[in-house]
Amino acid sequence: MTIQRKVLEYILKSGEITTLFQPIFDISNQVILGYEALSRGPKNSPLEMPNTLFKVAHEEGLISELELLCRSKAIENFVRLNLQGKLFLNVSPKTLLDPCHPKGETLHLIEQFGLAANRVVIEVTEQEKVDDGFLLLKTIAHYRELGFTIAIDDLGAGYSGLKQWSELCPDFVKIDRYFIDHCDESEVKKEFLKSITVLARATNTQVIAEGIERAEELTLVENLGIRNVQGFLLEKPSIKPSEDFSSEQLQAHSFVQSNALLDQSMAIGRLSITQPAINSDTRCKYAHKLFEQDKLLISIAVLSTENQPIGLLHRDQLTEVFAAPYGHALYDKRPVTALMDKQPLVVDENQLLDTVSKQITEQDFDIRRHIVITREKAYLGLAPLRDILKHITEEKIRHAQHANPLTMLPGNVAINEAIEQRLRGSNSFSLAYIDLNHFKQFNDLYGYASGDSVIKLLADVTVQACKNSANFVGHIGGDDFMVVFDQHDAVDICNTIIEQFEHQSRIFFTPEHIKSKGYWATNREGEKQFVPLLTLSIGLVVPDLQQCKNSHQVAALATDAKKEAKRYRHSYLFICKRKGPAPAVVRLASNKQVI
Repeated sequence: MTIQRKVLEYILKSGEITTLFQPIFDISNQVILGYEALSRGPKNSPLEMPNTLFKVAHEEGLISELELLCRSKAIENFVRLNLQGKLFLNVSPKTLLDPCHPKGETLHLIEQFGLAANRVVIEVTEQEKVDDGFLLLKTIAHYRELGFTIAIDDLGAGYSGLKQWSELCPDFVKIDRYFIDHCDESEVKKEFLKSITVLARATNTQVIAEGIERAEELTLVENLGIRNVQGFLLEKPSIKPSEDFSSEQLQAHSFVQSNALLDQSMAIGRLSITQPAINSDTRCKYAHKLFEQDKLLISIAVLSTENQPIGLLHRDQLTEVFAAPYGHALYDKRPVTALMDKQPLVVDENQLLDTVSKQITEQDFDIRRHIVITREKAYLGLAPLRDILKHITEEKIRHAQHANPLTMLPGNVAINEAIEQRLRGSNSFSLAYIDLNHFKQFNDLYGYASGDSVIKLLADVTVQACKNSANFVGHIGGDDFMVVFDQHDAVDICNTIIEQFEHQSRIFFTPEHIKSKGYWATNREGEKQFVPLLTLSIGLVVPDLQQCKNSHQVAALATDAKKEAKRYRHSYLFICKRKGPAPAVVRLASNKQVI
């Protein structure tokens, strides 16, 4: 008997299966649709990971027993944790059709643990080939009659594809993660996802995109109308998952929404127009012929033998020379280098529009001209100055629309851009998440006008503290702010913000409350509690540029740090030692978290 067989028999006998739950988020309504149950074998055993566990069970002919155990544990833990929404259970089609598999056991389990059938979704994977399709349909129909909901898992990864969809008429289809992985970079995957969403609408089926790990993937699927998502980007599987669509997911979602838009719109490469170029030894006569053949051609890039731009030849300059007496005689056979602009503005495609705008202004370029755009120093195309300036104006308007109306500080779009810009440029920085403590109670007692004034005060104090540094201050919303620090003065500035806010915010309290260092207020349960004066919680992180791939991961780091700071009743600056994305939070007996 193999070691794996022994471990499997031990698992079946002892029931030592751990259930992890991964939330499925409805990002449209900002709620949790349900949880997928994922099973693990004993810790550090050969069968801990699910792929090996279920593979060995198949080989040993014990898959039916294993699936039944996993199902029982999933239902038991789901009910014990009092999780809301639906429970998604993975069920192998072969197990469903196995004559030895006990019938009615799932119904018996939910009745035993007090779970309604309409809250259970049977996920049938598409990766296994089923010989008897009619029997599978009959089995699925039986589950439906009992009140269960049906889902097709791993759509697009297996054998039957759309045929199974049309026959089973599932309530949900979960798109295989292959089609989600870097879908924003693949036209084929984009078209596949578009087709699925069209078919889903026609068949009244809900689509779930699983395996989302990048902000760009979430943005794309949301733009396609797919509202149900799951993946490491929002939350990893854990023993005790989130119970609602928390402020952290809301923040991640808002950061994600602007992510792809910023990447596309803020780099000059987006405005590049592919235009023909000529070599440095090209004769003026030939260049003149090119301009005559294409009346819309204004400028032509002149390239070195290494395909690098060394100048820009303009139509009006060449035409003026050739219109002069003896122009053709003097210049027909001369190389274009004799007449070209030898100092055109040349920028890399990843250069930010704001930076290019400053260069245009400083060098006083003719508005009719073009700039040359390169990719890794090689010629890529041209961009008209008029288009660049027009686009910059539009971007300024768009950013003004996203500014917070109360403080007029940049909002999520600009915050995200500031972080992404530093990540792309590999420029080290730190990020502070600033949050007011006891603000709701203050707002309830002193009124919304006072609450708005306090938020404005915090904005003013933060901006004032950062005025002598090249730091970026943004207002996420409500009483939450973020500061991006480019220098090593973050700790000193954060302490200054705390000190100044505590001192200046006292003007909003009555003398009695200041003397008592707080006041009595009624909480949501109708109980009286003592509320301290307003304080600040600041979480400060220094992200590792190699570990953090996008602004969402950096923001998540800062959010975790801010949570730690809020454990203290007084103002507190928590400096996070973690520098990159972490696995699921480990909860200790003291109810503290390891960061």
